[in-house]
Amino acid sequence: MPEAGFIDQTLGNPYLLLFLLLGAGMALGKITVKGINLGTSGVLFLALAAGHFGYKVPDSSGTIGLLLFAYCVGVGAGNRFFSSLKKEGLSLLKLSVVVVVIGTLTTYLVAWMFSIPFDLAGGLFAGAMTSTPALAAATEALSVSEQSNLVVGYGIAYPFGVIAVVLFVQLLPRILKVDLSAFGGSDNEQKDDMVRNALVEVKNPNLVGKRIAESGLDAFESCTVSRVQKGSQLVPHQYEDHFELGQKLYLVGRNRELRIAIDYVGEECEDSLLRDAERERRLLLVTSKEVTGHTLKEINPLREHGVIVTRVRRLDYEFAAGGNTQIENGDQITVVGPPDRLQQFSELVGHRPNTIGETDIISLSIGLALGILLGMVPFALPGSSAITLGLAGGPLMVGLILGHFGKVGKITGFIPRPTRLLLQEFGLALFLASAGIKGGANIVETLMTQGWTLLAAGVLIVVLPLILAYILCRKFLKLNLLQTLGGTCGAMTSTPALGVISSKTESPVPVISYATAYPAALILMTIFAKMIVSTP
Repeated sequence: MPEAGFIDQTLGNPYLLLFLLLGAGMALGKITVKGINLGTSGVLFLALAAGHFGYKVPDSSGTIGLLLFAYCVGVGAGNRFFSSLKKEGLSLLKLSVVVVVIGTLTTYLVAWMFSIPFDLAGGLFAGAMTSTPALAAATEALSVSEQSNLVVGYGIAYPFGVIAVVLFVQLLPRILKVDLSAFGGSDNEQKDDMVRNALVEVKNPNLVGKRIAESGLDAFESCTVSRVQKGSQLVPHQYEDHFELGQKLYLVGRNRELRIAIDYVGEECEDSLLRDAERERRLLLVTSKEVTGHTLKEINPLREHGVIVTRVRRLDYEFAAGGNTQIENGDQITVVGPPDRLQQFSELVGHRPNTIGETDIISLSIGLALGILLGMVPFALPGSSAITLGLAGGPLMVGLILGHFGKVGKITGFIPRPTRLLLQEFGLALFLASAGIKGGANIVETLMTQGWTLLAAGVLIVVLPLILAYILCRKFLKLNLLQTLGGTCGAMTSTPALGVISSKTESPVPVISYATAYPAALILMTIFAKMIVSTP
């Protein structure tokens, strides 16, 4: 059959097969059913099939992918990991610890109950927790033959991990008969966008003559007056500005607070006034310790610096700024003000020109090299044998440090978000393609010998942490429902589930809780996954 021969010859080229797997796997991952998709893990499932039929990809592709992925994950999580160890993040840190520990203990339990080898159990743990960094870390602790079982376990448990958390965050509010939209505004207005702008005409006579900055508008959390009418233009709001009847104000905020503020001030009107958005608005990257960890109320940018912070972007989400918004290292903030004041404020927050849009290849290369070196260094606790962090742990730790400090000497830890996400996803896809090829060789044999026990084990590893985490959050940590849902998504490293919550409420609380719990869970999972597969 010449057609079959042509296919074998084509797919037999390891470089061609690699990129076919990447493209087709990513396309498979984008197929969405009821809001759920496989994402980058689509590459893994195609690679498992290709590996079963004996196809190969270049040996070094998985290693290069692992380095890029681990380093970028560290850089992205570094700005939240260390700050989550203090202040209000302590409760969410405890949640991450409990979820990962329960998942680990459950994994040991099911391995004992169903006589599952620990290399296979480690894969079930990483898949149930939807943690590819955990899979990567565990891979380094195993031989090539054992890695096959690890990847198969991950492939079996991963779908359960994604679906279970998504269902949990959707069903729990229904069981409790709680409407999540009540926390953040109407379901019908800007449901998919947390923040909007409004031009408002002052019609409340009780406000006339009062200073806008001290009028009580700041009581509407996540709602800010960014511009004030002066003649036929809207100019940045200054601390000395007062209310006047018929005056128009430009407000930025979440829908719920914005509607209340509009009713308080007057009524919304058409936006027909000019404003110099290009010169009077900037996107700044926060790296300075002078502002990180402080709320906007403590920084008081309007009174002290003559500018207004209107929005904050953290991780993949943007939310409106308010007095109680705490600024973290790595936040991207939208600031409105006169050009000279903007320049002064950008220096205060540690913004460096061009850092948001440019990638420092030298720093990226040095950071990866330092990560490899750190991963090679052996260390041991008293009474134990020496271990190394490996090619996953070393770059991850260096990335965390650089992501936290922003800059160490001449090495810049910041990577523009689009670039970082591209490198991270590309590295992950390379790693999954290589791991899937190796795991596919024994997938049929593993499924035939273990059978239904693997499915049952995967379900238990997902479900038990979810149930016990909810009890912990509400009974002992005293977190509200939005904090519980967002924190649980972070502790289970489930971004799809966070997307579901964010579509049902305009409150930034789930995003902030997720961002606080996620980094700690990420690090703990890599440690415990390696511990599971190293169990004799």
